[in-house]
Amino acid sequence: MDVHGTEVRQKALTLLRGGTRNADVARQFNIPPGTVSYWKHLDRAERGECPGRHDPRCPRCDGRELDESAYSYLLGLYLGDGHISHYSEHRVPNLMITCTESWPGLMDDCEQAMRAVFPDNSVCRVRKTGCRNVKVYSKHLHCLFPQHGPGRKHDRRIALEPWQQTIVDAHPWEFIRGLVHSDGCRITNWTTRLVAGERKRYEYPRYLFANKSDDIRKLFTDTLDKVGVEWTTLARGSDPFNISVARKASVALMDTHVGPKY
Repeated sequence: MDVHGTEVRQKALTLLRGGTRNADVARQFNIPPGTVSYWKHLDRAERGECPGRHDPRCPRCDGRELDESAYSYLLGLYLGDGHISHYSEHRVPNLMITCTESWPGLMDDCEQAMRAVFPDNSVCRVRKTGCRNVKVYSKHLHCLFPQHGPGRKHDRRIALEPWQQTIVDAHPWEFIRGLVHSDGCRITNWTTRLVAGERKRYEYPRYLFANKSDDIRKLFTDTLDKVGVEWTTLARGSDPFNISVARKASVALMDTHVGPKY
């Protein structure tokens, strides 16, 4: 919503285009100077008059080269802990990945992937309580992440476009790694066995992935199947939200290509 009204904004832009100073326009219409500056910036951007600035090209719209390995990883992160936000109709949307402070290496990997996929766009980290949001701004986020839509991911259908599936098929481990880094973990389980009348404790590593979306879990398990990782479903109550990888050979594969968070 335009608080100051379209008519006031158009009059202000007419003066600004004519060379009137920002401060004078702000005083004349009783508008905050920052608002006037923002209007002027948007107007110049729409007319292609911003010096030294350009609209970064898009791999989907303009055929720019895409770092597919980094994209596959970032796609996994997005499907787990990612969200595309719009603060207003005039601002550039941003992709935000929430990373806990406990895993600084994950934040580094996330930021590196964003910069590789969007080499000409702004990337930043925003500190929150117990976590940081790693963000990238781009007008083409919907082109590269068509899964974006209203509501929570587990309340709507999530499916990869054919071009995305081609990338995931070419870089399956990066996709798996992104999903595990967002909604998964590597833990050490233990159990006891009775051996020669004596109960002994045994420990073994396990990977877990948990997501409420049936579609996202299936994307994860389908990709595990393609790389030869055996998995099982662990039911939580009546809802099978958890995917487990516990077979020794499969855990070894995951350790080689994914590894624990850090």
